[in-house]
Amino acid sequence: MSRFESSHSAGPSQRQLRVGELVRHALAEVLQRGESNDPGLDGVIVTIAEVRMSADLKHATALIHPLGIEDGDGVVAALNRNARFLRGRITPALRQMRAMPDLKFRLDTRFEDDARIDELLRSPEVQKDLNDDDEEEGR
Repeated sequence: MSRFESSHSAGPSQRQLRVGELVRHALAEVLQRGESNDPGLDGVIVTIAEVRMSADLKHATALIHPLGIEDGDGVVAALNRNARFLRGRITPALRQMRAMPDLKFRLDTRFEDDARIDELLRSPEVQKDLNDDDEEEGR
């Protein structure tokens, strides 16, 4: 296996992670200032959990979570509509990059997934199985 094959299977490179954090910080500043004129983003506080960069650093996928809103699909749609505008706004913060990445926004469901898994682990069926395993080990 060549060193190029092994680097792709190991996850994102250090460079992808570093550039992703730069993009995340730049996006957070722009969204915090409320520079977008889209009515779908008025008064919405958005948390940017992570920005995932493609291997060539030309595409950035931002995982967002709108605070205080049950259905975040409208916020994601508004951010995707304004992706070119936001890309222009983050350009000064990323001026050291050769090319600005295209932005894409997705809803971050990790918080809900964690809560659902926690609820499953606390369910009576799982607790019963755990108690059965403890009794078997005690024999």
